[in-house]
Amino acid sequence: MGKTITYTAVVKEMDSIQDLTALEQTLISKAIDAAKTAYAPYSRFNVGASVLLENGKIISGNNQENVAYPSGLCAERVALFAASANYPGVPVKAIAISAISDHVSIGELLSPCGACRQVMVEYEHRYQKNITLFLKGDTEKVYVVDSIGDILPFSFNSDKLKPK
Repeated sequence: MGKTITYTAVVKEMDSIQDLTALEQTLISKAIDAAKTAYAPYSRFNVGASVLLENGKIISGNNQENVAYPSGLCAERVALFAASANYPGVPVKAIAISAISDHVSIGELLSPCGACRQVMVEYEHRYQKNITLFLKGDTEKVYVVDSIGDILPFSFNSDKLKPK
């Protein structure tokens, strides 16, 4: 007959960015700043991401749209790929994501798309280190997740590709 498997994720809800460390506040502020300069003329949904590397560097990125969907790229992947290209071999410690829009409400919990989750979990697996995720929407609240794996249960990784 089979069994039911229950998966739960732990998400910390912080009342304000002020409840975080100075470095975490800086990371989120850089994501907010990056969102302000995103190229999103079609969706008008600007997303910014900032990646904190183990060497202390912070690399930001934002979504880049294209009239020929899906030729654009999400902020999370722009930031992660730029970080990896400029600092190869340096693990990611944290990533902050924020969004702004002039025509839709972002709400309290902003969540990365599936493709971005898969890319982020690849970086966790590559370096065998958790990446802390900070999510900031329209409200003062900030959501903190201790590992990307928590938001992508049953993730696909290279361990699944072992030869027979």
